[in-house]
Amino acid sequence: MGLKALLCGVAGIGLVAGTAQAQEVSGDVVKIGVLSDMSGVYSDVGGPGSVAAARMAVEDFGGTVLGKPIEVVSADHQNKPDIGSSVTRQWIDVDGVDMVTDVPNSGVALAVQGITRETGRIFVMSGPATVELTGKQCSPTGFHWTYDTRALAVGTGKTIVEEGGDSWYFLTADYAFGHTLEADTTQVVEEAGGEVLGGVRHPLATSDFSSFLLQAQGSGAKVIGLANAGGDTINSVKQAAEFGITQAGQQLAGLLIFISDIHSLGLETAQGLTLTTGFYWDLDDQTREWSQRFAEAFDGRMPTMVHAGVYSGTMHYLKAIAEAGTDDGKAVAAKMHEMPVDDFFARNAKILANGHVSHDMYLAKVKAPDQSTADWDYYEIVRTIPGEEVALPVEESGCQLSQ
Repeated sequence: MGLKALLCGVAGIGLVAGTAQAQEVSGDVVKIGVLSDMSGVYSDVGGPGSVAAARMAVEDFGGTVLGKPIEVVSADHQNKPDIGSSVTRQWIDVDGVDMVTDVPNSGVALAVQGITRETGRIFVMSGPATVELTGKQCSPTGFHWTYDTRALAVGTGKTIVEEGGDSWYFLTADYAFGHTLEADTTQVVEEAGGEVLGGVRHPLATSDFSSFLLQAQGSGAKVIGLANAGGDTINSVKQAAEFGITQAGQQLAGLLIFISDIHSLGLETAQGLTLTTGFYWDLDDQTREWSQRFAEAFDGRMPTMVHAGVYSGTMHYLKAIAEAGTDDGKAVAAKMHEMPVDDFFARNAKILANGHVSHDMYLAKVKAPDQSTADWDYYEIVRTIPGEEVALPVEESGCQLSQ
């Protein structure tokens, strides 16, 4: 399908919006469901912090929309698509949840995307990474807000090859997220003139990486690409240090690293890592003001890019309800596409027809201990990556909204 047909699909949403203006808020309450990993390897990345971020957005919005209260509910998907699907069905069919957000874990997110597409509910994705969510599995009511595997590959992969890291071996989480991150980075590495010597896949939430790291060490690759996240990345980096891998000359490339991971690793272990992020708390006065308020609400911890994205996406959703005059999902989605996004998180942002939220990303290097001057002073921002540099053109994404 070409762009013309795709845009017709979006225009169709607009027609629905026009007929929905007179509708009232369903159930006399707007319900926001934060579906996350509350106790597993991604709980620091999203988890309770995402609940805190969504509540901050509701409070900052004023607590009501169209004269009706706004309620935040939450649940633990346990990184299992069947549990995520069951919770989402219960929320939509029984509890009247209008919007689902967060959902770190691409496998769970793909399942939720199918349900929210079928039921016409809004899905604001801040935690998952796979580009499939705005590709073959796109939805007219789905918005991929914070980052995706292509942004991570373009930001980190290309930079490391240009700096001389031209032979790679992947250590990959064995599910949708890891597979697409490995594929996207392979493409970027090869386009930049590098080569991929091989890779090994590990189950989610692996505690012992010794056999995988030994295979990577034996490959002779200059760079070991970590296509995993959260607790798996932390364990990979810690155990690589124990094996002396970096001391022997191989470089670790953390393709998805969050500030919570650096906090857990400590600068002594994490120093020198190159990473791509959609947000850093210490960018400017706007990010520092919001992040300090987040820390006060969340045990003194600074936000990850997932937390900031949950706030930004939730606020945009509530503004769209006010503009649409209804909480009807398709009408609100049309307003979300139509309205500009411009806040402390989303710089130079644009919502593409396939639901990808294009905004500036940042290439960062982790500071050495003697370069850090305060708590959570972890990153040196090397450069700003414009959103259009990392976003796939809609025509190449595989998204077919009109079918």
